[in-house]
Amino acid sequence: MRVAVHQMQAVPGDVDANLTRIGDAAARASDMGARVLVAPELALGGYGAGEAMAGLSPGDAPLVHLGAMAEAHDIAIVAGFAEKGEACLHNSAAFVTGGAAPVIYRKSHLYGPYEKDLFDPAAPQTVIVTLGGLKIGMLICYDVEFPENVRRLALAGADLIAVPTALPLGPDAAFIASTMVPVRAFENQLFIAYADNCGTDGRFAYQGMSTIVAPDGTALASAPVEGDALIFADVDPDAFAASRERNSYLRDMDG
Repeated sequence: MRVAVHQMQAVPGDVDANLTRIGDAAARASDMGARVLVAPELALGGYGAGEAMAGLSPGDAPLVHLGAMAEAHDIAIVAGFAEKGEACLHNSAAFVTGGAAPVIYRKSHLYGPYEKDLFDPAAPQTVIVTLGGLKIGMLICYDVEFPENVRRLALAGADLIAVPTALPLGPDAAFIASTMVPVRAFENQLFIAYADNCGTDGRFAYQGMSTIVAPDGTALASAPVEGDALIFADVDPDAFAASRERNSYLRDMDG
């Protein structure tokens, strides 16, 4: 299956503009043969929008529109959004395909005072969807930096983990994108599609460096630090059977 990652500079507080950008990327990705597109953390409202961030319910018009775009372009889309509940606000990601209700994952590990002041954490979840025989799990940004989150999805049978992220520019950020994420893929023998924001939004600057990583830790596709980018990789779990045999962590974890 061909997977696309959309590194993008979201417009803070402008859901319509961000939907347009995601829709354009979905159309291009579909034309290139991709079956799923992963967009960044809080891509619909813009990570740095703060209190101006639109809180959406899964049935609200923007998510319905996101599903319609997925159907129109015959591609699944994973995108981050601020999800409002009755008395809470979650940092969430939606997996949408045409004609089905969105599948929602809610971030469990909030990063820093900005997120902790805005959002409510969710309990760790094992959210996996199946697309064309491929089992796709979801995490959001900081979640993937905790080994137990990735291992939980691997033990549940995930082939690929889609990770919308807003990795901020900083002294450790390049290490996270270029080393930690590949290690998570390697130690669990699965693929990771890591989709970062880019540029600046007046509140944060982002590392970029979105990537799609294989089970043997190699980067199948990578985006630069600066600028919007649409990257692709062909995900074939069977092609890494030898890597799983050599690095049998899941089989041997109990000794």
